[in-house]
Amino acid sequence: MNAIEVSGLNTYYGKSHILHDVSLSVEEGSITTLLGRNGAGKSTTMRSIMGLTPARSGSVKVFGKETSRMAPFQVARERVGYVPEGRRVFANLTVEENLKVPQGHSGPFDIPAIYKLFPRLEERKMNKGRQLSGGEQEMLSIARALLLNPKVLILDEPSQGLAPLIVKDVFKIVLSMKAKGITVLIVEQNVRMTLEVADTAYVLDHGIVVHHGPAAALAADEALIQSLAGASAEAWDLDKV
Repeated sequence: MNAIEVSGLNTYYGKSHILHDVSLSVEEGSITTLLGRNGAGKSTTMRSIMGLTPARSGSVKVFGKETSRMAPFQVARERVGYVPEGRRVFANLTVEENLKVPQGHSGPFDIPAIYKLFPRLEERKMNKGRQLSGGEQEMLSIARALLLNPKVLILDEPSQGLAPLIVKDVFKIVLSMKAKGITVLIVEQNVRMTLEVADTAYVLDHGIVVHHGPAAALAADEALIQSLAGASAEAWDLDKV
């Protein structure tokens, strides 16, 4: 079963046509990545799925339920967690206060479980959001989404601006989400690391899906990855960190 099914999305910003008949499928229990150069339409696709930038036409289904005309909070109620680009933690609230904001479904993730998954957040629980490093803010942003106990987790550029070692920690967390049965849709500029963890890859170019298929097959084709996403697909070994 597909956790998310997107068909023929056309999204505009004013008169600018950003997404052109974008279609993609996210299989339940998998990690699917959406790649592409800056300005390709990746974040707009995520925002259209979440209802933050509604598509002018097309369909979005979450576990078979049409959500394309829903408000963002209604999409979230369908057990979809969203970690936006730029983290957007509450700067003047402590870590623990940030974690008390979400009101989600019952499930395995509560604040003690989050502290077990992110020991660094427990160490910093009395620090305000503005006092955290970029990596800690990303952990906090992911943690807040997990407290909704989602069935699907959408991540928009989780490695942006992070040091390489922290990036690897973030991707290990992404893999652990799959192990817990959470479906993941991830937008990333870090092509190498993303293809290391993903099952399926889509590539956008100027708002058009120009490639989709197994992530491993794309990672193995250096010429294709260079032409489509403009980056090297050289592997990063997560097990060595």
